[in-house]
Amino acid sequence: MDNLSGMAIFARVVEARSFSGAAKQMGLSKSAVSKQIGQLEDRLGARLLDRTTRRIALTEVGRVFYEHAARMLAEARAAEEAVTSLHEMPRGLLRINLPMSFGMAHIVPAIPDFLNRCPELKIDMAFSDRYVDLLDEGFDLAVRIARLTDSSLIAKRLAPNHYVVCASPEYLAKHGEPKRPDDLAAHSCLGYTYSADPEHWKFIVDGKPVNVRVGGRLRANNGDALRVAAINHHGLIYSPSFMIGQDVAAGRLRVVLRDFTPDDSAIYAVYPSRRYLTPKVRTFIDFLVARFGPEPYWDTESGLCDAATQHKKVS
Repeated sequence: MDNLSGMAIFARVVEARSFSGAAKQMGLSKSAVSKQIGQLEDRLGARLLDRTTRRIALTEVGRVFYEHAARMLAEARAAEEAVTSLHEMPRGLLRINLPMSFGMAHIVPAIPDFLNRCPELKIDMAFSDRYVDLLDEGFDLAVRIARLTDSSLIAKRLAPNHYVVCASPEYLAKHGEPKRPDDLAAHSCLGYTYSADPEHWKFIVDGKPVNVRVGGRLRANNGDALRVAAINHHGLIYSPSFMIGQDVAAGRLRVVLRDFTPDDSAIYAVYPSRRYLTPKVRTFIDFLVARFGPEPYWDTESGLCDAATQHKKVS
């Protein structure tokens, strides 16, 4: 047990990046923390930390030891949480990171209902379209819209995410409707600068992925800004359906090139794999899955759900 205590204190020192910070978090004196680290190093016969008056740094041995210690302590916490979560209600603070447009349009309206169901829970929402390191920045989970690659995060699919190309009926009446992706060369295409390649849009042509070069007079790092521009007849946008579903249903935008847009993205809730799925995180994820589902309301209300299903059968 002494070894476990020393490992826990060592891990806290590494994560707090100081003896004083770890001591404050654990309710110990700085000298007690230093003594525990010294005893741990004596037992191991190795130096774990290089200390100066201003900072501490892991030695090579310390880095290896920390990786094992952190995993073991995470498992110990998970064992405790696995037992207590069986009878616990969601409580405490839930910190979530959300993409700007999707978060504002579809998560924010759902929060009052969720809070009513969980009276002992508080929520801290942060909106950002940049990549966020959940562990470093202290988030319990994030909602991400992507084609997920391999990651240390656990992902739960919340809903499909269909991309569509659309423009206002007035724009299409004036400039014509593109029939194939190559026709976009003659059109004003509104560019989203946060995409991996703003100058190319991805399509499926004859069963193969094709990147089509596009251009136009307006680009922005916010999808809502481009949506407003499209509604006001400034060009075509390549947009997730959750952003333009209401506009399609109301006739403000019309979808084109339906048979060519890919269907390989989704909306996920992600959380750190080293963190046990606590009641507050599990309950929030289950709430979103039930609210959105395999045929989310923004697709069914606009008729895009049927189009996406038909496209999947064709491709």
